[in-house]
Amino acid sequence: MSDQNNLEEQEKENKDLVEDEDLELEENELLEDEEPDLQEELDDEEVEFDVEAQIELFRQQIEEEPDNCIHHYNLGEALEELRHYDEALEEFQIALKCDEDNSFGGVIHFGLGNLYYNQLLSGASSSVIKSSIGLMNEHKDKDSITEVLAEDYQNPISEFERALECLPMLKADDDLAEYISENAPLSIANIYYKWASDLVDKSRQIIHYGDEINDIKRALKHLKKVLEIDPNNSPAALLEKLGKKMLAEGWMIYDEYGFEAKNIQGIG
Repeated sequence: MSDQNNLEEQEKENKDLVEDEDLELEENELLEDEEPDLQEELDDEEVEFDVEAQIELFRQQIEEEPDNCIHHYNLGEALEELRHYDEALEEFQIALKCDEDNSFGGVIHFGLGNLYYNQLLSGASSSVIKSSIGLMNEHKDKDSITEVLAEDYQNPISEFERALECLPMLKADDDLAEYISENAPLSIANIYYKWASDLVDKSRQIIHYGDEINDIKRALKHLKKVLEIDPNNSPAALLEKLGKKMLAEGWMIYDEYGFEAKNIQGIG
């Protein structure tokens, strides 16, 4: 009888041990699941701390050499990284004034182009689908673009174009000049594509009525520029095809409940 009791006690101990191990394993798994988020937060804090330290360094350098355009440019880039766009813009503009011989102009204008583009992406149009492809049958007005301001797109385009114009005067290593010469045109193409896709989205909004056809015409002009710069841009080619179809056949727009809200007639 005692052997039977000992066996039952041993089985109970083994069962408790297994349960403890399972519980520990579950706790470890939970910790592992949480670790990436925690690590990501720590990384973000470390990056922000590093940028803050850089900002202080750049401000000290500006105090020592207030007319050095590179210090102002570096400060502008650091401020932009923290999304302090207005302060960053001011530093880039000071950098341009300090760069009297335009020896660093290509870099500064390239930085300004990125600043304006990042501002554009942080605006209202960042919350909508960048392309209207495949979304012709449903639309929620609260997620739509109802206004597309040309200057929001033209500002970064102009800065990237100016960066290319300034390259012959650039006094920097060849790698930097090559980087700008390759990436400025692609950035321009990206902005024209976004401009076009935002116009297509605007043509499908519900609140305003009357300018939908002109929005698609303008979008097609921008897409043509994209394909001139980047002939292999398949999203632009697909959106151009869609825009031409919309222009020829017209399109219908439905509200969030699935009812027809607008019927735009094509122009053949």
